[in-house]
Amino acid sequence: MNASTKKPQTLDGISTVRYAQRPLPFLAYGLVYIFGGLYYCFLEALFRGYTHWTMGVTGGACFLGLFIITIKGRKQPMLLLCLEGSLLITALEFTAGSIVNLLLGWHVWDYSALRFHLLGQISLVYSIVWFFLCIPGVWLCRILYALMLYEVPAEKELDIYETQIR
Repeated sequence: MNASTKKPQTLDGISTVRYAQRPLPFLAYGLVYIFGGLYYCFLEALFRGYTHWTMGVTGGACFLGLFIITIKGRKQPMLLLCLEGSLLITALEFTAGSIVNLLLGWHVWDYSALRFHLLGQISLVYSIVWFFLCIPGVWLCRILYALMLYEVPAEKELDIYETQIR
């Protein structure tokens, strides 16, 4: 069978076309941020017993960053995505801690009692924890991305499809 006689794929008698993705709308990134902030506060309250609103702000930024890393690096190995996510979360945690704890003196968290800490704001121990938490985080980001994916027919493939119909 040559290419000109090949029929398009069908699903229950309906012709199908592969779709090309478009960038997510800005609102989708806002929803990811809010979801990440609320989810982090929920987890922290569940395991620590309390949380602080700044953790929602920081948690939202961390989850949004992990989301962007995940969708930009869809073909990267999971371990590399988790390493990138852990480094990003550690950097954001240090930035937020420097502002909230050191500059403003709010004492939201203090890692001074842990080994391998930097100014009590980040710790190697928690960087490793962030690495392992990125595994379900990347999985969750992929699910959210699939749910939000806004797709339209690719022009090139649509043209091929239309010529096959004629």
